[in-house]
Amino acid sequence: MATIKDVSRLAGVSVATVSRVLNQKGYVHEDTEKKVMNAIRELDYIPNDVARSLTKKSAKMLALLVPDITNPFFNELARAVEKVTQLYGYATILCNSDDTPANEKQYIHALKQKYIDGFILASNTLSAEEVQQLDVPVVTLDRTISDTIPTVASDNREGARQGVQFLLDRGCNKIAHIRGPQQLSIADERCQGYLDVVQETAWFSPDLIFEGNFNLNQATEAANRLLDRHPDLDGIFAGNDIMAMGALRAVQKRGIPVPDRMQIVGFDGISLGEMVYPELTTIAQSIYEMGLLAARMLIKMIERKPLDTMHYKLPVELIRRGTTR
Repeated sequence: MATIKDVSRLAGVSVATVSRVLNQKGYVHEDTEKKVMNAIRELDYIPNDVARSLTKKSAKMLALLVPDITNPFFNELARAVEKVTQLYGYATILCNSDDTPANEKQYIHALKQKYIDGFILASNTLSAEEVQQLDVPVVTLDRTISDTIPTVASDNREGARQGVQFLLDRGCNKIAHIRGPQQLSIADERCQGYLDVVQETAWFSPDLIFEGNFNLNQATEAANRLLDRHPDLDGIFAGNDIMAMGALRAVQKRGIPVPDRMQIVGFDGISLGEMVYPELTTIAQSIYEMGLLAARMLIKMIERKPLDTMHYKLPVELIRRGTTR
């Protein structure tokens, strides 16, 4: 990561001159200022407002980046993270990226200027290389980016297996899967768990898998397309609870009784699943524990304490409710 000395060397000026440009204090010739700004852009130098005056101090501030704050799953994660950070005297800034790389990078750039001690990333827009270049401790939550970056996640593949097998055990003869985004690790793992159970059945075909992108409306559309293609469908395993609710909406609008003629299983275990009717059968993650672990890991890294493990894979639990028999 570029330093102020690198900028001064490239621009051919003193560190003090670079500092005057950054702080807008004292006279700097226009041509000199242009040289400094060009060097900053070329090196992708990020000035650190606090570190310029307090080079070894901690701001006691963390950032939690989530892809979709409207999803109750991330609200529950944030609550757990904040509980731990408050306990250790840290403040938490919650940032909603809308699953957009540009938004996430803008947040990171702004926060690093004001100094941030570390990031918990619950989004998946940054590459492993970009995360490693942040130059502050990072923990990924509910997303696996790299083996070298500490992670807290659930056993997604096994949870998916349990959910699909439960549908089979409850008498389903043809089960579809509404999956999350392509190349998102948790979506891929849950899809693979579905395939582990159904791939060898006589009725399976690839067009029983549709993308719902962890979105209610897209999942409703996916469920409608599935039902158009497969009118004999009697089971749906959705990659998260929000998509399961979208599927439930589509099924109910068609007048198909749940769970008598259609059974649905979601994934996450968010509290909203108890507020729909029938209540949602789901594979529940330990959402609160995930947030607690991620916050503790990050604070240990900030305080240069050893981690017990780099990667946590937490067990899941099948919760039986009204969308299955």
